[in-house]
Amino acid sequence: MRRQIRGGLTALLTTAVVAAGAVTASAETAGTAHTGETSGPGVGQAGGQGAYKPAKPPELPATVDGGAWKAGHVQGMAVDRRKGFMYFSFTNLLVKTDLTGKPVGSVTGFTGHLGDLDFNTGDGRVYGSLEYKAAKAFYIAIFDGDRITEMDMDAQTTGVVSTVHLQEVVDDYTADMDGDGVFDGNTANTADHRYGCSGIDGVAFGPAFDGRRPDGGRGPARTHLLTVAYGVYANTTRQDNDNQVLLQYDIRRWKKYERPLTEADPHTSGPGSPDGKYFSYTGNTTYGVQNLEYDAYTGNWLLAAYKGTKTRFPNYSLFVIDGSRRPVTGPVSGQPVPERGRLLPLLARGLHHPPTGIHGWESTGQYGLVSLDDGRYYLAEAGTVVEDGVTKQTGKAVMNRWTGGTPTPFTPVAAVAFDGVTDPSDYVGHLPHPGHLGHPGE
Repeated sequence: MRRQIRGGLTALLTTAVVAAGAVTASAETAGTAHTGETSGPGVGQAGGQGAYKPAKPPELPATVDGGAWKAGHVQGMAVDRRKGFMYFSFTNLLVKTDLTGKPVGSVTGFTGHLGDLDFNTGDGRVYGSLEYKAAKAFYIAIFDGDRITEMDMDAQTTGVVSTVHLQEVVDDYTADMDGDGVFDGNTANTADHRYGCSGIDGVAFGPAFDGRRPDGGRGPARTHLLTVAYGVYANTTRQDNDNQVLLQYDIRRWKKYERPLTEADPHTSGPGSPDGKYFSYTGNTTYGVQNLEYDAYTGNWLLAAYKGTKTRFPNYSLFVIDGSRRPVTGPVSGQPVPERGRLLPLLARGLHHPPTGIHGWESTGQYGLVSLDDGRYYLAEAGTVVEDGVTKQTGKAVMNRWTGGTPTPFTPVAAVAFDGVTDPSDYVGHLPHPGHLGHPGE
């Protein structure tokens, strides 16, 4: 829990000094996660004539209203902190707002499923999961936010969206697991779909799980990979769907794969396989990881999911992968043919279910989860409103602070007093790692 300010002017001043120091330390060690925001010659100096003084990112508000839209429910969010924009995915619509919630632009015309989003600080673009299950096509959609300047920009004709095909997902989604020679399609009521794969949803940028270069070469580990989480069907009659499946991709050479979105003729341009494939034993959930997020402050990964339906599991809605521990090679649980894979350990905090050994929390975040890399997060609130007889979907980003408490580890931030960091003691029993600083339905 957050430390209480122990009263008095001296304690208040001390808290302010500590917070200011933490902001500086975080900015100095955050690496590529904050490139261009706080670094550069002359930062923190009096500054002589011509000294470089980078613009201070806009202060983040306690809430950002994503508006009300005739679309699907809110699926994910991303924030461009340097330029001061928020992005909201509404299943078949992308909305861009400023930090006051004023709509700046939107991308329309998706007939597939647009899911979770993340902002890539490396190239300034927004990445999201995009599914076309009937066409057996699964993509990463890449949005050029700088070009999203008008409302209702068409996804296929305006050039603001490019896509990269993920063959690994197709292979697992279409796997004929019962060997009857027939792929049963988009249904949970089947033995098909390897690992119970229903497609993809959660996406996030972060370091290599293995702590090494994905190409196997020497030198420092890549710290900016794209991680993609499978959707997993809820099915209580099979045992091979009790893991979350995460793929990691080094996207430095993805430009050669990028193609415009062409829904009438889906392309297959993309990497043949991921740079890493990993499994985390959480018990079966309903449609897998809805929102995936890397927290550079702790080095951990957050997985927000709809609750599962198997009674032998605790069916938590939030899991945290322990970023301080490397994956180990071991048996992937429940597979019809014994299989070994790279296993990601859950953080041993929060609620605990002794029969399965699973840890987790009860939390929102399934509709949008954004780490601000300082102990604060934006969590999405989804809802509906009726305007002129038309039901519309709403989405709002609400700032929360991580407490680690149970059953719910977040508490809303009523107001932003300063754009600072959480005291490390707020992460009960788990201090930041210096090496890491830097719908019913789907």
